[in-house]
Amino acid sequence: MFELARRNHNNSVSNYNPFREMEELERNFFADPFGSFFRSSDLAEFKTDIQDKGDHYLLEADLPGFQKEDIHLDLNGDVLTINAERKSQHKEEKDSYIRCERSYGQYARQFDMSAVDTQGIKAKYDNGVLTLTLPKKQQALPESKRLEIE
Repeated sequence: MFELARRNHNNSVSNYNPFREMEELERNFFADPFGSFFRSSDLAEFKTDIQDKGDHYLLEADLPGFQKEDIHLDLNGDVLTINAERKSQHKEEKDSYIRCERSYGQYARQFDMSAVDTQGIKAKYDNGVLTLTLPKKQQALPESKRLEIE
């Protein structure tokens, strides 16, 4: 089980450069020195943990501040999509805000469910954490039979 459509911001395949991260940090800092404090790219994707518990997988997704009604789980074939949307009050009450740092919008991630028995998936949302219990597909045992000789 793995995540589908993982985003890679550096699409080029190039030679190893041990200073690349430092150069990128410097470039980002001087381009927008305080931007990371007010716009976090970490919010563009919610964080998940996936554990193998033997007979099932346990997926935990951090979705603090969301209402249960605003989280949608869609299964299309072997792809599970977790969608969450946080609506903003900022637009309606724009004049009363001094600072608005919390992010609003729609967030989505997709996961491969080809190793999961999708009929038995259970979901729970409690204290900002979405927990999915994903039972593993049972491996079909090879059928044993005696062959007749002609």
